[in-house]
Amino acid sequence: MNAHENAGLAAETAGLEIESRSIDYIPERERHAKLSSQGPFWFLGNFHFFTISIGFVGPSMGLSAGWTTLGGALGIMFGTIFMAFHGSQGPEMGLPQMIQSRAQFGYRGVALALLATLFVFVGFNVVNISLIMDGLKNVFGVNPSVVAIVAAVAGGALAIYGHDVMHKAFKWALIATLPLYALVTIALAFGAGKGAAPIAAAASGAGAHLGFNWVAFLTQFAIGASYNISYAPYVSDYSRYLPKHTSRAKLISAIFLGASLSGAWMIGLGAWLAQQLKASDALVALNQVGASLFPGCGSLLVIVSVAGFLPIIALNTYSAMLTLLTGVDSFRKIKPTRRARIGAVMTISAILLACTLSIKGNGVALLNTFLVLMLYFLVPWTAVNLVDYFFVRKGRYAISHFFTPDGIYGAWQARGIAAYLIGFASMIPFFAIVDNESGKEIFVGYFAHLMSGIDLAWLVGLIVAGATYYVLSRSLDLRAEEKVIRTIKESDIVAMARQSAGH
Repeated sequence: MNAHENAGLAAETAGLEIESRSIDYIPERERHAKLSSQGPFWFLGNFHFFTISIGFVGPSMGLSAGWTTLGGALGIMFGTIFMAFHGSQGPEMGLPQMIQSRAQFGYRGVALALLATLFVFVGFNVVNISLIMDGLKNVFGVNPSVVAIVAAVAGGALAIYGHDVMHKAFKWALIATLPLYALVTIALAFGAGKGAAPIAAAASGAGAHLGFNWVAFLTQFAIGASYNISYAPYVSDYSRYLPKHTSRAKLISAIFLGASLSGAWMIGLGAWLAQQLKASDALVALNQVGASLFPGCGSLLVIVSVAGFLPIIALNTYSAMLTLLTGVDSFRKIKPTRRARIGAVMTISAILLACTLSIKGNGVALLNTFLVLMLYFLVPWTAVNLVDYFFVRKGRYAISHFFTPDGIYGAWQARGIAAYLIGFASMIPFFAIVDNESGKEIFVGYFAHLMSGIDLAWLVGLIVAGATYYVLSRSLDLRAEEKVIRTIKESDIVAMARQSAGH
């Protein structure tokens, strides 16, 4: 590293400088993150009104708050298992998650997984901003288009600054939102907010008798699981600055506890808001509960909730930027400079705005449909990646070979691509995509029809994709790979990454 880079790193660590790294390897000397930051970071990842909205899904399908809380909590914990194990790859590899996926799909073949994850990142932010637009319009009457532009620009700005600034933003957002959401939870337990009718229409089914049914319970479970599985493609993007020898068990525990505790709490809070207040809009419900406590509290809750949510929009934009740059680099060499990241963030933000302003409909219904679709795209990838990392190659990779199509992983890896496609195809007869707002079936597969709409596609995809990849990988010459790995030093990895970037 030259003097200019050393000065840049020092400034980056001390102030609000744009992160210098993007899709390249993080050398040991730059691993300045701490394990203690991971739990709070991922706690806030679910500690916001978006997760509260997930708790509305069960009651909208006739499920009681208690059963919704249980189904959501179990789903969140199930999804967090996959998320946490992906997160443990960050310090060991020092790479963004999708660069590491070149081992399973090939230098160019990873484009298949990149398309799926890019859909998730952009789609998540479309739903995020749609919920903010609905909430602020219902509470304050703010123009939705203005809200969309401000939210996209703010999230994009944080994403441009990158890792360190985003961690700081998450820290301050947690400090601001934790006492307020704790207050809402306690107030709701004592019946706050029941005196006034919600501004938004009640969720369908929320005003009827709520009890238990398997379709609603398993749908709530699947949505909770997909919510945290959605972090799988980018959780290691935020753990790759940890020292290489960070305890895997401690890191997995920190990510699991942080993400699952806040997720279960917020889904439970949403379920009780839906049952007791017949709420269908999280920001409207928070405003109603706050207004019943003291004047101005409702507005404060809404404003802080939206401000505290902007780092989440940045999180998705940041990882979408890494994904886009990885995809372009897989076919045409690019320099991962600050200019490249700014251009990628601006492109993604423009696409995000175009999608958000063109899509119409109820935010919660859009949320439900998107989370189901997202799970379908991500499940085969996460199965292939984790089976390869923990059962096939067991964390042993020739990292420098990720940066060239001529390395041991090649341009295309038929095993990973075939396992993904076979896993996805096996899920189709089990798909259950329904518009909860109208009750209209969008696509319900043959077996889902036989099971009265119960969606087990995600489970089928996990098993089939993972098992297929494991069987196909039996023919890998791991001894030859190990010989290559033993010859590689960190200086080789840094040199190859720089050469790949055209430096």
